Formats: sequence, structure tokens, C-alpha cells
Amino acid sequence: MFVSYKWLQEFVDLTGETPQTLADKITRSGIEVESVNLAGLEIQNVVVGHVLTCEQHPDADKLHVCTVDVGGESPLQIVCGAPNVGVGQLVPVAKVGAVLPGNFKIKQGMLRGVESNGMICSLQELGVESKVTPKEFATGIYQFPAGTSIGTNAVEALYLDDAIIELSLTPNRSDAMSMLGVAYEVAAILGREVNVRTIEYPTSDKKASDFISVKVEAEDNPLYVAKVIHNVKVGPSPLWMQACLIACGVRPHSNIVDITNFVMMEYGQPLHAFDADKLGSKEIVVRYASEGEKFTTLDEEERTLKADQMVITNGKVPVAIAGVMGGLDSSVTEETQTIILEAAYFNGGSVRKTSRTLGLRSESSARFEKNVDPNRVKAAAERAAQLISQFAGGEVAQGSVEVDNLEIKEAVVTIAKAKINKVLGTDLPCETIKDILNRLQFPYECGSGAMTITVPTRRGDITIEEDIIEEIARIYGYDNLPKTLPTAIPNELGLTPYQSKRRQVRQILEGAGLSQAITYSLTSDEKSKQFTLKTTGSIRLAMPMSEERSTMRLSLVPSLLDVVKYNVARQNDNVAVYELGSVFLKNEDAQLPTEVEHLAGAITGQWNTNLWQGEKKAVDFYVLKGILEGLFSKLGVDKMISWKPAQIDGLHPGRTAEIVLNMKERIGYVGQVHPAFAKKEDLKETFVFELDIEKVMNIPVRQVKFADIPKFPSMTRDIALVLDRAVPAEDIKKSIEKAGGRLLKEVNVFDLYEGAHMEPGKKSIAFSLRYFDPAATLTDEAVTEAHSKVLDAVKTKFGAELRG
Repeated sequence: MFVSYKWLQEFVDLTGETPQTLADKITRSGIEVESVNLAGLEIQNVVVGHVLTCEQHPDADKLHVCTVDVGGESPLQIVCGAPNVGVGQLVPVAKVGAVLPGNFKIKQGMLRGVESNGMICSLQELGVESKVTPKEFATGIYQFPAGTSIGTNAVEALYLDDAIIELSLTPNRSDAMSMLGVAYEVAAILGREVNVRTIEYPTSDKKASDFISVKVEAEDNPLYVAKVIHNVKVGPSPLWMQACLIACGVRPHSNIVDITNFVMMEYGQPLHAFDADKLGSKEIVVRYASEGEKFTTLDEEERTLKADQMVITNGKVPVAIAGVMGGLDSSVTEETQTIILEAAYFNGGSVRKTSRTLGLRSESSARFEKNVDPNRVKAAAERAAQLISQFAGGEVAQGSVEVDNLEIKEAVVTIAKAKINKVLGTDLPCETIKDILNRLQFPYECGSGAMTITVPTRRGDITIEEDIIEEIARIYGYDNLPKTLPTAIPNELGLTPYQSKRRQVRQILEGAGLSQAITYSLTSDEKSKQFTLKTTGSIRLAMPMSEERSTMRLSLVPSLLDVVKYNVARQNDNVAVYELGSVFLKNEDAQLPTEVEHLAGAITGQWNTNLWQGEKKAVDFYVLKGILEGLFSKLGVDKMISWKPAQIDGLHPGRTAEIVLNMKERIGYVGQVHPAFAKKEDLKETFVFELDIEKVMNIPVRQVKFADIPKFPSMTRDIALVLDRAVPAEDIKKSIEKAGGRLLKEVNVFDLYEGAHMEPGKKSIAFSLRYFDPAATLTDEAVTEAHSKVLDAVKTKFGAELRG
């Protein structure tokens, strides 16, 4: 919201407040001020000039040599390149020595051999943005209306000697989307009164009801007001009104359109004017559109409407999209003589949905979708009628035609005075609280220990006790609240076991060389179905911002692959990332999805590169599996984890394993991205994993205990077993560990052979077994006995034979 300091002064006495000090006070009271633009106040030496002569430059087709009377001195010769300059015009002239916005200094100079003593200015050169410059002056110099005094300060004549305060409003503070709303806020901050204008204007002997009728069929429109104004003369609006609109970021058009926009900025109530002669009937019907109904808006775009979108019609065809934009066919033009002025209360949710669906956002929809003040709807219509009567010569018909089913309720909040001080940590006396409520203009009644406060409808964000407490704190001043340190018992502080493990997971993975990534929880419908641990229905947003962010994710891997793809495309070939984040599983028994924390990772490129030693190690399945084994070991759950070959959509069928907890529950997977998928996504050989980390971290783990350094030596025996190729090494290892008894402390695979001299369908796999007795020196007999049990077990269970 852009606020004109000069316009604000019409509502609140700002004596003693500069724009900057006022901005500081507004920020400290809870509404952030983005900027204070003082450019208009800094322009000097620009005056109103009268073009006496205008001739073609002798050496330039696009330049004119002008003689300009600037009052009180000899006329100036100025070379001007504007296409619309001409004799008799009143124009802004920057004399030599003037400094324009952007620190642009005007100097005497020669243009193509002709002396120039100043510059005839466009509005853009005086600091007005192109998007709000009146269209007739958008590509050339500005021309003052007849009667403007020559030699006077042009910046003052344009009402640009103003400061613009830009407010950054949060969605709940829609009351500050109008000058009156800001005036109430500033008056409360400064402890001053708000000056509200009295609305008076003459009416004709005609009645509005004789010219128009109103019928409302849409439940989202509880209040519709129509006024009829005859004999309007469409033309430019007054300069001061144009300046107010420009200050608020709105482009001036004509007096009728400008007045509706001016009142919208003043009251926060959008209005619309229809050309009554183009309306096509003497009735207005508010209804929902027919599915697929076509309508051309003011921006000359044809829109296809849906059945839940509200439209204003002439009883047959739409003439406006309710709360969003009017129609081209019924718009006000220079030939308009009679207008129908619309003021209405439309349901904010309905307007918001229509605006988003059509991709059409306007100043009007921005206000309606946050719900306007219901008590200002009729007042805004009266204010606009007053201005049209005054500045467009309109004859306002008596009365209004209304459909009023709007129930206006002011919020009433009862709060104990003691609670206010308890929450704020203050000791405010009752008189201070009353003074703040008076400054806010919130009526109240005092009872025994409590106050009953009536909240005006302009403040729709105030509904509960906490809102009242916040308002009191704002106006009292956050800087005035007492500063205290929180009190806490030290042994109550600290991380929960789950939080500690989460932190440990990050440290382990980052220590292994992976970098943390944080990706969006929303993805596309297609990606939401890829690499999932559990197959549940996808959860789609009701109103997504885009198809790429339309569905809640079921897996972290697709987003991590996007991260890998992004980096590889920028020549960062070695990528190792992980993410610890939530996935969202559809819950048929509940309205909301089940949020589960997952851990996922992706690696590609070289894992180790020691160029000085001529060593390179590319990433592979075992690198990623080794990282996870280290993670499980640090978390104390490695004995509970097993690995099984698996086939998962999107992963290489021969280089993928599922991660199983306690031999029965599948909690994750690790594997190579399928070459076909990798080619489609422009990925090199990439390996990924994902696991349900909640299940791992919720396992109760015994505290780590340290053992004495062994006093007795251990013995190692190696065995090479020949057995069927399909038998997993993991199963053999577990069988050996079980058969080895108490003396067998460690089993490791160190060789796999499937080459020549091996029977078809067979493989040789070698294990190193370490035996150890912490209480005595091992004997060959004891080790041989345990070792024999191992060989018998693998022979019985797997048909394994010692390789000769």
C-alpha cells in the first residue's frame, strides 16, 4: 500500500511529524514500512513554461527548437525531442541548474549545433513511473491544463511535492488498504483525531428506482447498491485527484473512472461505473456464470467462465465479473452521459477463487478477497456520487436501488484487565488501557475486573482476547514493554533422544562427505509416484500455484535427483547430497495426511580422486551401502539390519537392495538409478537410497559399554565356500555367526570368484573368521571344534563345500 503524506494530512493532523519520523513510528507499531520516497520533495528549479515557438531542428528530424516563456525573465531556447511538443502548450521546464530524480543535472549545452538552455520534461523525468503515467502523456512531455500560471513551481502544480510511504501489509491488516484505514492507524499511534468528511450533494427530481432494478441470485453477494447519475461530462479529472492516484500506484484515465478508483483508495471499497446506455436493459441481475460462458473484460481479453464464478448481468449476458473486473462493452467512454454506479459486498473467498482461476488480479479483487468493511459500502457510493456531481457535472437521481441481506455484526470481546498485564508482563493502570482503546476508537464498557470491548467492523482481524492484547501492546509501544530473561530449570533443558539421533544422523552423513539439501514438499503428480517406499494415493492441493508444485511428495528421491541434475548441468560432476525431511502418506481414515520423516541420499561422479597418486574411485553401490552401514552402526542398530536383493521401479534390477529391519519389516532401499531413467533425465550413473528414519531412530538402544583391552590373542581362519550363485552372502554370514558360538567374534567377506574352473551356476565366496576367548588363551582344539560346526552348518543349510 502506497500512502501519500499530503493526502494523509487531510485526515490526521501530522504537525511535528516528518515523513521519516512517521514511518518509524508506524513500523514500531507493527506495520512494516518498506520505503519512504522523498524524490518529489527534492526536485528544484522546475517551473511551468509556455511554448511560444516550435520549429524543426535544422540538422535532426526528431528534434524541435522551442522558445519557452518561463515567467519573469527572457524566454529560453530549448531543444526538445518529444513528438507531442507544440506552440501554445503549458509544460514543465527544468531550468539550467535543476536536479531531477536519479541525480540528473540540467546543464546548458549544444544539441546538433543548436544551444539548449533547459529541458521540457515528461512525467517520467519528474519521477512518475511509466505504468501510472496517463496514457496521453506516456510517450511525450506533460501538458498542463489551460489557466495554469506561467513561472510557478511545476512540481507543486503537479502535486508531486509529496512523500510516498510504502507499507508492507500482512494479510490480516486489510483495514490499512485505504487512506481512511491508515488514518485510523496513524491517529491511534499519535493520539490524534480522524477527520471524516461530511458527504453532501444536490439530487435531481428523478428517482433511481425509475431507471434500474436489482436482483441478486448469488448467495455470495448479500449487499448490492446501485445509484443512477445523469448528464455526466466525461473528461480529465482534477490534477490533485490524478496526483493522489499516481501516488497510490494507480493510472489516471478519466474523471468517472478516476473517481471510482479514488474512492476505492480512500475508503477501501471498490466501485464500478457502467454506461447505462450500453447496459442493454434496465435491470441488473447478480448470478453465477454458466459453465463455459464467454465474457470480454476491460483489458480486451475474452474469458471463459466457470459455474462457480459470480457475474453481474443485464438479465441476459454478463457485464462484469463480480469483484474482479468490468466488461468492455459497458465501459465508460467520452460519449457516456448516464452511468450506473455499483457498490457491493462480495464474499471474499468467492472473489479470491475467481481471481486465481482466471489469472486476473486487480486492485478491486485484492480488497474484496480480504473482505471489505461492510459499513463503508453505502458510504463509498455516496462519496463517489458527491465527487461525480462536483467534477463531472452529474445529476444524481434520488435514492439508491439496493438488495440488502447483509447481517453486520461487530465483534465483542470480554477480557479481564489482569490478563492483559499478565500476558504483557506489565503493570498498566486501567486508565492507560482505556486511553489506548479510546485512541483505537474501540468502544468499551468496564465491569468488575473485566472490560467488554466492541470492535468496529473496519477491524475484521480483531476477534479474540489475544487480538485485543496485541493492539494494546502495539499502541503502548513494544519498546516500552519491560525486558525480562526467561527462567528455566537447567535439567529441564536439552534435546530429546529423537532430536539427538537426528542431529547425529546429520553429523554422520556430513562426515562421510554428503551435503544437506532442503527441497520443496510439493512436487508434480508424476514425480510424486516415483521411488516410493509405500504405495498410497497421491494428495493433490485444491488450488495449486502450478502443476510442478501441485502434489504432496511421497518420496524424497525425485527432488534429490533434481538437485543432482541441476548441479551436473552446471559442470559440478561430483555430487553427494542427502535430505532429512517429511513425506505425506494418504490416510483414508483422517482428513489430513500422515507425515513421516524419511532420510534419502543421492551420489554421482567420483567418490575419491587422488591425482598425485593416480587413484580414482567412482561411486558405486557399495560406497552408498557402506555409508548406510556406518550410519546403522553409529545408531546401534546394525545387528537388526539386513539387506535383500530387490526390484524397484526406476532402479537397476541387479544393483538394488531393500533394507529390512529385524528380518521382517522393509524400511528402505538402496540402488542405482535405472539407466533408462537416468538417460531420460540427463543423469550419469547415479545411486540413491531412502529409508523410514523414524522407525530406525525410535528403536530403543542400550547404552554403549566399553570392554577391557584383550589380554589373550585371537585366531583367524579363512574359508572359501563353493555354493549356488543365487545364495545371498548375507544369509551365509548370519548362518556362520550363529553356528560359531561364543568364540566367533567377527565374520567378514573378503573375496568373490565366479570365473574359470567354476561349475556353471556356482560361485566361490571367501570369509575371514576371527575367534577369541576373553577369559583364556585359545587352543587349536577349541577353535577346530567351533570351526567344524560352522562348516557343517553351511554345508547342511546351503550345500556349501570348501573350495579345494
